[in-house]
Amino acid sequence: MGELPFLATSVRSGDYKYTKDNVEDMSIVKRFLEEVGLEEGQREEIVAIITGMGFKNEVSKKLNAEPTLEFAIVQDADRLDAIGAIGVARCFTYGGSKNSALHDPNVLPRDNLSKEKYMSKEEKQTSINHFHEKLFKLKDMMKTEAGKKRAEKRHKFMENFVAEFYEEWSGKA
Repeated sequence: MGELPFLATSVRSGDYKYTKDNVEDMSIVKRFLEEVGLEEGQREEIVAIITGMGFKNEVSKKLNAEPTLEFAIVQDADRLDAIGAIGVARCFTYGGSKNSALHDPNVLPRDNLSKEKYMSKEEKQTSINHFHEKLFKLKDMMKTEAGKKRAEKRHKFMENFVAEFYEEWSGKA
């Protein structure tokens, strides 16, 4: 059981958002899966799920893994991590680590994002825009009934949070 936190950390360390050149590096995950003794087929299935489940792939309609029940479960769990109270905290922590502004009324959320546009580090982005560009969309992208049910409450929390944020930002609260 002690391997799971390491695996989660390993997955994030190979995540394109945390690498300098915007490329996924699954070498740490592959090494870990080998060390815990999984067979090659199992390792390949897990790596395919991890690399295929991201929002960026669904935006481009290019899933790198077969949408199996295991894929749906892992994808929903990953998305649930991104929304709700913890998701709000993660959004602002990540934005701060990238020196993104909390909010800039002159920088509008981007619509109809391609994978390349979503991953681009070229355009100025804000943490609040991330709610509109991704986080508010995740509830409707859940694959399992359990994921859909949990996402409802977390989505509502984010809607209330962002509404309050805008009121405070504008000086109305």
